[in-house]
Amino acid sequence: MLGHIKNKNGFVILFAVTLAALLLTISLGISNIAFRELRFSTNARDTNDAFFAADTGIECALFHDRADQNKFPIAGPAVNISCTQVDTVPNPPSFSGGSYSFAVVGLGSAGMSCAQITVTKTATPLTTIVSKGYNNGGSNCVPGANSIEREIKVTY
Repeated sequence: MLGHIKNKNGFVILFAVTLAALLLTISLGISNIAFRELRFSTNARDTNDAFFAADTGIECALFHDRADQNKFPIAGPAVNISCTQVDTVPNPPSFSGGSYSFAVVGLGSAGMSCAQITVTKTATPLTTIVSKGYNNGGSNCVPGANSIEREIKVTY
């Protein structure tokens, strides 16, 4: 009779280990799905922050390049502009003509997004504005290792 009881104890342990393995497999599968969903939503947020930062940079440059503003002349000194309640001085024109660059910081859902904007004027007259938005450029608009960049280009 003792041999018969030992066989039943072994069966209970085997059943418990099998059940635990099955529950562990199910919980790991659910955790994997949850992790992927979290990563997907974070990437979507970061992409939106980068795109809207680039869009803000384009809109700021277009606003200041209107005929009544004309803050980006083909030749001339850099002029103060303000995009987000912070005055920004564009870099002076390069030697090749009226090329200005400036950054807009403090954008996005966490205030860490930024945009680097380049406005190029030629005598044709042709204006090209390139705005590169980053999701985590910080206060100096220097993109990090895992930054997401979105670029918008406008020519008129």
